Amino acid sequence: MPNKVLTTIKPRKYQEDIYNNCINKNCLVVLPTGIGKTLIALMLTINRQKAVPASKALFLAPTRPLAEQHLDYFKKHLPQLFAHMELFTGKINAKKRKELWERADIIFSTPQCINNDLKNNLYSLDNVSLLIEDECHRCLKNYAYTNVAKVYHEQANNPRVLGLTASPGTDKKTIETIAKNLGIEAIELRTRDSVDVKEYLQELEFNIIRLEFPEEFKEITDIIRKMYERKVEELKKRKLLYKNANKITLLETQGIIMRSIKSGNKNFNLFGGATACAQAIKLSHLIELLETQTLHASHKYIQNIFGQAIQNKSKAAKQIAKNPEFNKANIKLNELLAKDLEHPKLLELKTIIQDAIKHDPKNKTIIFSQYRDTVVKICDTLKAIPGIIPKTFVGQAKKADSGLSQKEQQSIMNEFRRGEINIICATSIAEEGLDIPEVNSVIFYEPIPSAIRSIQRRGRTARLMKGKLTILMTTGTLDEIFYYASRAKEKRMYTAIENVKNNLDNGKPFSIDKEKAKKPQKTLF
Repeated sequence: MPNKVLTTIKPRKYQEDIYNNCINKNCLVVLPTGIGKTLIALMLTINRQKAVPASKALFLAPTRPLAEQHLDYFKKHLPQLFAHMELFTGKINAKKRKELWERADIIFSTPQCINNDLKNNLYSLDNVSLLIEDECHRCLKNYAYTNVAKVYHEQANNPRVLGLTASPGTDKKTIETIAKNLGIEAIELRTRDSVDVKEYLQELEFNIIRLEFPEEFKEITDIIRKMYERKVEELKKRKLLYKNANKITLLETQGIIMRSIKSGNKNFNLFGGATACAQAIKLSHLIELLETQTLHASHKYIQNIFGQAIQNKSKAAKQIAKNPEFNKANIKLNELLAKDLEHPKLLELKTIIQDAIKHDPKNKTIIFSQYRDTVVKICDTLKAIPGIIPKTFVGQAKKADSGLSQKEQQSIMNEFRRGEINIICATSIAEEGLDIPEVNSVIFYEPIPSAIRSIQRRGRTARLMKGKLTILMTTGTLDEIFYYASRAKEKRMYTAIENVKNNLDNGKPFSIDKEKAKKPQKTLF
């Protein structure tokens, strides 16, 4: 029993129950962020090391910092001589990794690293008695997780799989695909409201703050929206768009058009449609920024469009930039900035943080936003508040974009843990996996349509102490659409998980969408 090995930590009842089901079955464990998935992985690792002597355990995590975090957790709670543990990274040369593989009992790695080694026949997974895939909702399509799982089932002599996630997907097909890719035989699902989990969690206060969208802001979005709607209508007249227009359907349409052009189709309608679609996507993004983000972010994006036009980088940008209506909207936006006006959510956020620090000088908060420009603006705004020491927390740099290395990300989290900073202004990088200290509150600067990401954000508070979740919402805008979309998807997710779980429990095979499988890739003309 793991309990005889574990002397520094005691599993909770639900963790023991889940672990007991994972001993004899490949299991998908769905648990909210921060309530103990890693301990279940640790207990199962101990079990497999004892059940299959001299075998290995392979623990995969999507990023190197997260893999390191799991390694540190195992080192903290396992006796020193229980197993030899190694961290695999791409910085270690192949020859060295092969040597480490031979002598290690438990390996922690990113899936990309292991996948590359398997492709190069560096070693085999035949002696791996346990494969753990953390954040396993990524086990889809050709992602490295999927390929490693496939090879594992082909090579392992004594296979056992543990998939860990807070949210595997919102539809039955996706959940089934993940389960099939991992070879899952049972699903263990818990939520914050599960009877056996609830007693261990702290109270979570939930607030939605609804704010009116200022009329002078709406005048600008109305101008941009009319431009957008004309481009959507053009796509429909060209018979290139048949669905309701939104970000997803426009990107899908753009993909179909570009594939047709690249395949050699010279139909003039396609080239006109490509420009119209690119314009619609840019205008759609600008509407989202104006309605849900900051004037600062909107202004920066408009200047980017002008820059692309001047540098002749984008035909769509040139068409937009020369439009008198677009220039009228730009003038109105500059007038608001000259008056030192900003989005009402930014002003409300400042008030929330001021009140929080007055009430509790040790208050720690994570503020989430989708966009880096908004995160930077939020951080700059909060710096003016006495007692507030904020820092931006973003992903790694892409091209010329500013970003943080993984080492810098870890440094910021350590500062946050020590109380040297008290506000983290973060993009999606802080949603998943990372060992983030317990916080008093989490604030969504905007609702997001993704149920998976919404669940991960929420899980950052109310674990060890009472927490508060606040969502800022501008009424009558995309904020409301995104909020209700996320709620609906989350309800569907739990229904779908239960459905797949019941089928597995009753020995029913996964359903296969035969019609979808036969459907050829869509082309135009």
